[in-house]
Amino acid sequence: MSRIARAETSGISLATSSRLLLAVIGAASLAACAQSPVGRQKADLGTNRLAAVERPQRVAALHPRPVSRVRVPNGDAKQTASHGVASFYSDTETASGEKFDKNELTAAHPSLPFGTKLRVTDVSSGRFVTVRVNDRGPYVRGRVVDISPSAAEALGMVDKGITNVRLDVVQ
Repeated sequence: MSRIARAETSGISLATSSRLLLAVIGAASLAACAQSPVGRQKADLGTNRLAAVERPQRVAALHPRPVSRVRVPNGDAKQTASHGVASFYSDTETASGEKFDKNELTAAHPSLPFGTKLRVTDVSSGRFVTVRVNDRGPYVRGRVVDISPSAAEALGMVDKGITNVRLDVVQ
């Protein structure tokens, strides 16, 4: 007796058994995705930027510290410098609640307070621009700051996309 004949004689049609098999396979696949670390990581990254700001311990875990930090001998204990890779970005709304304006000289930094002024200096060319921190980021491992497109143009990094920079807190 063939499989089709056996399935029909047992009271289950071939179409019903096929649907049942597909449902079981689909459920098993979803369960496996939910348990994989990659699936959880993607789900974690799907939260909005404001939620990431509210949970600083989680932001610190996702975003590494700058490559190096040194004190600037100016007598002002708040001035620090860091070195690393900068990129530029565009967005619709910032973590501070402001509407993103690509023509303003602004930046996204993982930990500095909103409103902090940063001097971003391209270490290869010596060009620099002063930006205001109004967003959180960058969300790419190894980057220390994301700057607005107008600030990237002032540094001459639009064609390169990323560049090595030195960050100095101005205010």
